[in-house]
Amino acid sequence: MKISYNKLWKLLIDKKMNKTGLTKATGLSTSTMSKLSRGENVNTNVLAKICQYLDCDLGDIAEITRED
Repeated sequence: MKISYNKLWKLLIDKKMNKTGLTKATGLSTSTMSKLSRGENVNTNVLAKICQYLDCDLGDIAEITRED
């Protein structure tokens, strides 16, 4: 199983925000944002910080997908 952050990218588009803006607004490192972009695992504190900033729930930014 793998985590997909496609919902996060769609949400950013809806809010007219880009990854750089999210990085600056949340104080995340560029390496953490790179991990998210590659669909890698990140600390739950990172996801919570993003959810708090975007005023959403975890299910609004991430989902578990099956690897084929």
